[in-house]
Amino acid sequence: MSADNNNAMCATIRRMTNRDALPLVIAVTGHRDLVADELPGLHAALDQFFTRMRAEHPHRRLRLLTGLAAGGDQLAAEVALSHDIALFAVLPMSREQYAADFVAETSQSSFHSLLASAEQVIELPPARRPAGSDANQRDLQYAQLGVFLCAHCHILLALWDGKPGDHLGGTGQVVRFHHDDVMPGYEDRLAARQQMLIDDESDLVYQIVCSRDRDDGTPADGLKPMSAGWYTKDAEIPRSQTLPVQHRQIFARSDAFSADAMQHAEVISTRCYPLLDDEARSLPQSDRLAVIDRLFCQADVLAMLFQKKTLLATRVLHIAAFLMGLCFLIYADLFAARGWLITFLVLFAFSSALQTLGRRAEWHRKYLDYRALAEGLRVQFYWAAAGVTHESATHFPHDNFLQMQDPELGWIRNVMRVAGFDSDSRPRQDTSGIDYVRRAWIGDSESGQLGYFARGTRLRRQQQRLTQGLGKLSLIVSVVLVAVFIFAAAHIPEAWNDPMLALMGALLLAYAIREGYAYALAESELIKQFRFMTRLYNNSRHRLSDACDPGEQRQILWALGKSALDEHGEWLMLHRNRSVDDAELWRMGG
Repeated sequence: MSADNNNAMCATIRRMTNRDALPLVIAVTGHRDLVADELPGLHAALDQFFTRMRAEHPHRRLRLLTGLAAGGDQLAAEVALSHDIALFAVLPMSREQYAADFVAETSQSSFHSLLASAEQVIELPPARRPAGSDANQRDLQYAQLGVFLCAHCHILLALWDGKPGDHLGGTGQVVRFHHDDVMPGYEDRLAARQQMLIDDESDLVYQIVCSRDRDDGTPADGLKPMSAGWYTKDAEIPRSQTLPVQHRQIFARSDAFSADAMQHAEVISTRCYPLLDDEARSLPQSDRLAVIDRLFCQADVLAMLFQKKTLLATRVLHIAAFLMGLCFLIYADLFAARGWLITFLVLFAFSSALQTLGRRAEWHRKYLDYRALAEGLRVQFYWAAAGVTHESATHFPHDNFLQMQDPELGWIRNVMRVAGFDSDSRPRQDTSGIDYVRRAWIGDSESGQLGYFARGTRLRRQQQRLTQGLGKLSLIVSVVLVAVFIFAAAHIPEAWNDPMLALMGALLLAYAIREGYAYALAESELIKQFRFMTRLYNNSRHRLSDACDPGEQRQILWALGKSALDEHGEWLMLHRNRSVDDAELWRMGG
């Protein structure tokens, strides 16, 4: 077998093996007028970067987003293909119009060759012209391309001289947008946004410094051609050779999700409940929803798997705490034998080991994160199906989720960047999806989210009544026993005293453990949340019925989705610190 055939077979096997892996998306922006003498060095730097990314993220599929412009874009694409990295071409306009920008015959030939090698080609629609703008429409298209690439990548690979640029859509402005969420001349106005102040996951740039073939084409002061490294908006260490800690954690969480999805691929395929049902498949351009649906199925099933482990561990720990307390009661009030204390310690050691296992395997964290991701993807799916878009040309659905929470949760938005790639490139204009979304997403008392929250409220009310009932029972028995001791102590055999005290203590202990279990699951808070969500979806259903204009209907769906995302963020933060630790276990058991 020839070397070429062997490489092709290896590439095919790798794609089949990693079909369930989460893509690691790298977008490239670069100067067109590279210096010929620097091309070998730039090629080597790119080769080293792609090799490093593949080695550091073995559970991910590398993907390169590129506009395939002459110069840096084409060079990065050629090196990426040599590493068997999937090429996704995002063109700022139709390929016929775009081809006119390639003056040199070699760059035009390379463009068509790379385009033929691309796994997917997307042509962005006409960009909106900001009010009062006199910008060239072609420049607006390039600005739109830069914004789209930044919004849908995990790493921005910049072949850049390090100088701030004032050309709309140029490399300098694209890097600035990736850092500061600002693209002057492309937006109606420079709006104040939270993203300007937040050190989140969206500012990661890997810069390979290059010169430009023009007057004053040397790199910015302090930068040398072919030097490379990470560049963020960190105020203290903006440039570093090692990946910043914050981003390292985000990549670690994303890699773990990808590894879990690959490990449980068969379970996911058999237990998932896809959002993309037969009715959704009949919608125009339904294939764009498939990526979101696939990731939703992964997140949803994985959340259920880790939820079962988390709930089982929580129940076992609370039962162990009850048994520990019972051992102590028996030792103190009935039989002062050392065996009960030994049993107490054995139960504690078992519980501590179970906690350690769950903590190291991150059952609780993964359950919460994967559930939050699934709910974010649910909103993203139905927004895409209905053609709901952000009012700002520079923002997309993932920008609305967990923006003000802990930075480590940015990995969830990173997954949503991948999910929205197809649907965000050309949002739906037809209205057929709006009625479908109203039925499938909102539903009624028996279906959709309305049905889910109605059933959830009833279930949690039953659990709350069980906790309240146990509390009343323990209170009544305690009062009766105390009354017996007060008014009938003389008629009670002395041998009964300790068992009666132990019974009272056991009931009070059972109630305390049950109340601790209810607190760990946030039962009372969830009832309030479910009632709020039920009202929210009910109001949205009525508002949608009264609205006839598709624009108004989409505004309602946007408001509904934004409220749902905010509520899911609150749910996540509520549960994050409600796991049982050793000190709490000892306190409950004692």
